Amino acid sequence: YLVGDTRDIIREAAKKSCCICYKMGATITCCQTGCDRAFHLPCAPEGRCVTQYFGAYRSFCWEHSPQQKLQPRPSRHNTCTICLDTVEDTISYNTMGCPVCQDARFHRPCIQRLALHAGIGFRCPCCLNQEPFMMEMLTMGIRLSKR
Repeated sequence: YLVGDTRDIIREAAKKSCCICYKMGATITCCQTGCDRAFHLPCAPEGRCVTQYFGAYRSFCWEHSPQQKLQPRPSRHNTCTICLDTVEDTISYNTMGCPVCQDARFHRPCIQRLALHAGIGFRCPCCLNQEPFMMEMLTMGIRLSKR
C-alpha cells in the first residue's frame, strides 16, 4: 500500500461513526451495495456483523449478513455439540449448524474456538465432514487458523 493512500483511508475513517458503539473511526463498511453502515472490527460480534476472513475479506452488517439455510429443530433437547449447553431452536447469528449432516448445532463462540484450535483440520464435530462444512463456516464469518 502506498503511504498517501493509507493516509487518505485513515482520514476518511476518522469521519465515519461506528453503527454499533457510535464512536468515530469506523473502518469496516458493509459490502452490500447501497448500505452505508460502518463499524469497528472489534465491535462486529457485538453488532452481529459478519466478516469473511477469506477471498475478498468482505464484511456485512447485521441486516445483510449471510444466513444459513438449515431446517429448525423444534425440540426441548437442542444442545451445542461442543459445550453441551442448550442452543436456540432456530438458526441465528449465535446458533449455527452443519450444512451436511443438519444434525450438529453449536454456539458461534464454541465453533470459533474449535476452528482456531483445529486449523486446517477443521471439520464438523458430529459427521466429520470437512470441505462443505469448512466453506459454510468461512462464509458465516468463522475464522480459521492458518497453522
